[in-house]
Amino acid sequence: MKYFILAFSFFVSIAVPAQVRKIADSVAVKSISGIVNKMLDMLSGEKGKIRDWNALSNLFLPTATFTCLNHPNDSMPKAVETISLTEFIQLLHDEYYENGYLEYETGSVINQYNGIATVFQGFYGKDSEGKEERGINTYQLVFFDSRWWIASVLWTTASNGVAIPKKYLKK
Repeated sequence: MKYFILAFSFFVSIAVPAQVRKIADSVAVKSISGIVNKMLDMLSGEKGKIRDWNALSNLFLPTATFTCLNHPNDSMPKAVETISLTEFIQLLHDEYYENGYLEYETGSVINQYNGIATVFQGFYGKDSEGKEERGINTYQLVFFDSRWWIASVLWTTASNGVAIPKKYLKK
């Protein structure tokens, strides 16, 4: 029994990290701002942009979550919606994004401690029909295997009239 437990522990210690070892942009994943900016770059695109879905997914832990907080005047069916990495990539195949969607950072604040980090990032987005929005993305990241991984993304827009704090706007 003791050998079974040792063998099982060894297998788990090898298998779990292997699940998240993926090839990624080796420069972008070395810094917090690099991986967050790479994510925005891959999310954004003019109509017809070919997106590399494998490269995008390689920025995230396989268990990453994506949560949007909607406000009453957003005309969205749910106040809070959380989806998986697979569902997020499927969402990006929607005509809304394929017709062109651009998102840019307007400023950010990074807090980091002992292999974990949180980024609050102001953003400006514009879709193919010219609809503009501003809001806040927040990323939770972890550092292991000599790189950063995005563990979750949470965002909301300023559609309910709440001003974005100046620290999230470029000076």
